[in-house]
Amino acid sequence: MTGLILGCGNFGGIGSAPELFGQGESDEEAFAIMDAAWEAGIHWFDTADAYGGGRSERAIGNWIEASGNRPSLTTKTFNPMDEGADSGLSRERILRQIEASLERLGVDRVDLYLAHEFDPETPLSETLATFDELAEAGTIGAYGVSNFSGTQLEEAFRVGSPRVVQNSYSLLHRSDEEDVLPLCAEHGVEYQAFSPLAGGWLTGKYRRGEAYAPGSRMTLRPDSYRHLEEERVYTGLERLREKGDTATLALAWVLGQPGVSAALVGPRRPEHLEPALAAVELDLSSAERDEIASFFA
Repeated sequence: MTGLILGCGNFGGIGSAPELFGQGESDEEAFAIMDAAWEAGIHWFDTADAYGGGRSERAIGNWIEASGNRPSLTTKTFNPMDEGADSGLSRERILRQIEASLERLGVDRVDLYLAHEFDPETPLSETLATFDELAEAGTIGAYGVSNFSGTQLEEAFRVGSPRVVQNSYSLLHRSDEEDVLPLCAEHGVEYQAFSPLAGGWLTGKYRRGEAYAPGSRMTLRPDSYRHLEEERVYTGLERLREKGDTATLALAWVLGQPGVSAALVGPRRPEHLEPALAAVELDLSSAERDEIASFFA
């Protein structure tokens, strides 16, 4: 489905956090999510080598083998595969990691390969030259970068040809509008928004004065979202709730923003896809998007 990518970061873990490897969705639960996404027309799946310490890639590979379906695939590298393991974007490590990713996924190429973070220890020219080699060999279809600042992205454009930028972007995280989105427009590069629901905050499940549900991001990995615990956000969520389903509206806002090519959605259950599918059908006007954004100003 145009505009939506299935984020698989919770398969077998919660993102790249080694202390949470083995948690997240079981293979059975992941299969149900992938089945529902495929049936709904979402045929691009996004993962990373370190998600679940390799468990996410392996779950996708097992599903591809069992279902016979072949989604377009994004995977990424940078983070360690386990506590104390190496990390980074050196040529030697990238070549090792992509081979392991292909083995877990059960494919001979991935459609998109991303630098998951900026690596200050490795020249970016070395990283992107290695990606170019992989593209020329047909091992990857294209490459890009994730979690890059505007300054880091400018350097990437000087030394390589990334085709995709994948960064956090939502009603509650709009800093990329200052430099990254304009740079993508200038260079004709696709921009994919991850965390369009701000770690679940824009689903409306976090409410003023209420305890966080067990298993939520705010109980498992709260540090990235502590800054959202403020009156401005709670008030904005209340106003958004008055307009309709908060997740649907927040996703429709992201998908309608100029320069955004796609949004990653990471449902924990198949039914969590419903707001995303509704958002694709909801064509917000510029005035409506401005009004929604004003709730969090």
